[in-house]
Amino acid sequence: MAYFFITFFVMLAVLAIMAVGVIFGRNAIKGSCGGTGNCICTEKCDKRKQLDAQQAAGESELKANI
Repeated sequence: MAYFFITFFVMLAVLAIMAVGVIFGRNAIKGSCGGTGNCICTEKCDKRKQLDAQQAAGESELKANI
């Protein structure tokens, strides 16, 4: 039972620390381009373009319904 309480309080502490980060508006974690810091891609891939278009269409539908 002691392990349960220790684990519970550790997880609770981790959640509290993450909540503080959200409250203070910390930027989201971003990719590191493979650790080099130099991204080779200069243009979005086709899959990402489709996802962005779908999200934009969904947002315009939500605005039209309001």
